[in-house]
This record gives sequence, C-alpha cells and structure tokens, in this order.
Amino acid sequence: MSRFVRWTAAVAATALLAGCGGASGGGDEDTGKGGVRPPSSVSPPATATADLPARLTGQRLDWKRCTATARSATPGDDWRCATLKVPLDWSRPDGETIGLAVIRAEATGHRTGSLLFNFGGPGASGVATMPAYATAVGALRKQYDLVSWDPRGVAASEGVRCRSDRRIQATEGVDTTPDTPAEEQAYLRDAADFGKGCAKAAGRLVSHVSTTDTARDMDLLRQVLGDRRMHYFGISYGTELGGVYAHLFPGHVGRMVLDAVVDPTADSVGHAMNQTLGFQRALDDYLKSTGQDPRQGSRKIADLLKRIDAKPLPAASGRKLTQTLALTGIVLPLYSRDSWPTLTSALAAAERGDGSELLSLADAYNDRDTSGHYGTTTHSQRVISCLDDKQRPTVEQTRRLLPRFEKISPVFGAFMGWDTAGWCHDWPVPGQYDHPQVSAPGAAPILVVGNTGDPATPYEGARKMADGLGKGVGVLLTWKGEGHGAYGSGSRCVDSTVNTYLLQGTVPPDGKTCS
Repeated sequence: MSRFVRWTAAVAATALLAGCGGASGGGDEDTGKGGVRPPSSVSPPATATADLPARLTGQRLDWKRCTATARSATPGDDWRCATLKVPLDWSRPDGETIGLAVIRAEATGHRTGSLLFNFGGPGASGVATMPAYATAVGALRKQYDLVSWDPRGVAASEGVRCRSDRRIQATEGVDTTPDTPAEEQAYLRDAADFGKGCAKAAGRLVSHVSTTDTARDMDLLRQVLGDRRMHYFGISYGTELGGVYAHLFPGHVGRMVLDAVVDPTADSVGHAMNQTLGFQRALDDYLKSTGQDPRQGSRKIADLLKRIDAKPLPAASGRKLTQTLALTGIVLPLYSRDSWPTLTSALAAAERGDGSELLSLADAYNDRDTSGHYGTTTHSQRVISCLDDKQRPTVEQTRRLLPRFEKISPVFGAFMGWDTAGWCHDWPVPGQYDHPQVSAPGAAPILVVGNTGDPATPYEGARKMADGLGKGVGVLLTWKGEGHGAYGSGSRCVDSTVNTYLLQGTVPPDGKTCS
C-alpha cells in the first residue's frame, strides 16, 4: 500500500514511460502584469540558530566523489557527496548524532549561494534524484550550487526498511478495499504488522523523523554550507517541508519556490479527499482526450477493477494483477500527460484479460525492479507521515466516510477512503499535528506554483499555502496545465517566471497566470 503523493512518480511517468517530451514548451500566455524587485529590507536579518553546539555548527563537510548505490548509478564528475551530522533528537542537540547524506554540484558562474532541493515523497532520495534533475534546472546552476540530501529516515540517511522483499510480495494479495469482515481484519492486521516492522527497523529514530525535525536539519545544513539565507526549491511534499521551514525560520528565508503544493490546512482525511478529487479530475481529462464521456469511462474502469478484485488477472511474469496493483498502475500515467497513451494501452490489455502492462506500471510506481527488489521510498513515506499526522480514523469512522469518497470518485474513492484507516493503524508512536503550521510573518516573498490539472496535489492547495504563509509572503503563480508539478513541464511562462525570481530576485505579481 502506498499513498499517491510522490513527485518521484512523476519522474517515473515521464522518464520511464514516455521520455522527457514536454520540456521545449508551447506558446504560453502571461496574464500577469509586470514584476517587482523586492527591497532588501523585505525581511528581518537572519540570525544563527540558537543554542547549537559548535561541534554541529562548526563542522566542515568532507566532499568526495559520489559512489553508486543499490538504486542509482554513479553521478558525473561534477557531483560531490558528504555527510552532515545532525542531532538524533533536536530537543537534545548535545546528544547522539546521525549522518545525513548530502550531494552538491558547484555553481558554474558568479555564485549567489546554495539552492537546496527536496523532491517530495516524503521519502524521495535527493542524492539519487538531484543528478537526474540537474538538466531541468541547468539555468539555475549558473548562480547556485545545486544541493540536495536524503532526509532523516530516507535511503543513505538512516533509511528505514520495514519489510523484506519477500514479505512485500507475499502481501500483494491483501485487499485494500475490503468487502467482508475477514478482509477488513486481514487489511488492518497487515497495516499493524507493517508498523511493527518499521518500529523494529528504525529503533529510536521512529520518533525523530518528523517534518519539523527535517526542517531543523535544513537550517543546520544552511549554516554549515555557509549560506546566510535558505534558497530552496520544494516539490510536492517538499512544499509542506518548505512551509514548515519558513514558519520556524522566517528570518532565514531567501528565495524559495514551492511547486506542486500540498494543502497545509488539510488533515489526513482532508488530504485523502483532496487526492481523490485530483486524480478523478486527471482521469476525466484523460478520458476526454480519448473521446470518451468521463462519467461513462470512469464507470467502465471501476467495473474493470471490480472484476479484477474478484479474479486477479494473470501477467507474463507469472504474478497476478490484483485490484490494488491495477489501481496503482492507473495512477502512475496520470502524473504526466505524456504518459496517457501508455494508460490507454494498459487498460486495453487488461480488458483483454492481460494484466502485464498495468502490473509493470505498478512496479514502476512501487520502485520494484525486475529482480523483485523493492526500494524503500514507501517505507520512509509511511514512517514520516505517520509521525506527522495526529489523526487516526477508526474503521467505523472510515465506513461512514466511504460514501463521500465514492461520490468524489468511483475509481479512486474506496481505496483512498480505506487508506485513512489503514495507513497509520496501530502505529507505534503518536502523530504530532492535525496539519502543519506554515505562517511565516516577516519572511521574504515565497513563490507558490500551482497547476490546475495536478492529480496528486490539487490546485486548491497552492492558494491555501500562499494564504497560509501570510500577506506579502505567499505569492501565487498559476499554470493551466496537466500533470504533477509545473516547472519543467512545458510552460515557458512558468519556467521563465521561476528562473527570473531565483536568478534576479524579481517577484511576479500575486495571481499571475500562465495558460
């Protein structure tokens, strides 16, 4: 089981399925009017993080050639890797430390500072993703060191593996939209078992992987890199992380871009409903593009999923395509319009009784390679989000919510509804908040980029983030496009606006729209 909020799925959808097809862009219309360079006094002067020992703030990163990992090849010669020491428990900065993996490529021209990237998830490896994304942000490297890291609990930074590959595959048959009491019990038992595996694997770290912990890690990294301000590019979950950072350290905010924005006002149920709506909108747009009526097309897909629930489809690999895997396979191509033809082919094959194509798509989303080895993104995603989210809906509450989910989407509703009960069921540690705090009075202007066709982080979240950051801080840029995220997705208007903001400091007017 995996929540559908990972920007890395968009990378898979574009790179693995259809290639990088939209970077050149079309003829965008800029409906904004002029830009304004903010005065240098727009935010109060940054101050050093208080009460941190010199062994943390004074550490020097030992940059060395990066090496290959189990999930990524050795990056090019421009990249260097190092380890940042951070407190395990931020309430005890003098105590035990853990190491965070960091990657950097230095600026090629006159340096403005470091530009720190978080690629979402939560659970995405910045060390693995940054080199692959460098081409898309090549213009920014003229002035910035491109920097990313594996957040605590992720990949090379004390990455958590909650379940073995064999156990993951053995539980593929667990029904995540249970129809009977026996299926409900099996579903909840599997959820609790996953949580126990995470607690055993992570040990004390399971209580110290929150978004707040990671935001504090970011500020220490800023100091160690020698940057007076935090220049930051957050994508998907990375927008929530950026908002939390701005709330904690408003005086340290430099130039910050939040793209594919998570709604900061939503609790876990609200977030699930937002995603249900977002994916149904994307599915409707896909169906329209094929000449189908969205309501009829959605009902046809829902009927296919019901048949698969009753009788999983065979695949060429010898495995079975379950309902959950089929739904995951449908979700992945919705992250990028370029991948819609792949969805057409996979659905047609499934209608013929062949689950191979949808299973291949689900494996790409679930980070499963051809040898049967799974990545740990989903494990980290769950460990982090269940420490963040305080809300724990019961089965009874979920049953009452299901009609609302299914009204939003006959395809995704049941899965997303049941996910609210199972995702953090019987989790070993309590959650920290209903929703993150992002108000950042006094911070420099933050560019918030929303895409009206975003399936995973619906557009409404961008406006709420801009409002939540505060008047004069959150600046909304809208793109009327498709797919998860806006920058680098084919809009010259979006790319130019973001680049001008990051490279020149020119803030666009709030409400600018690229169509």
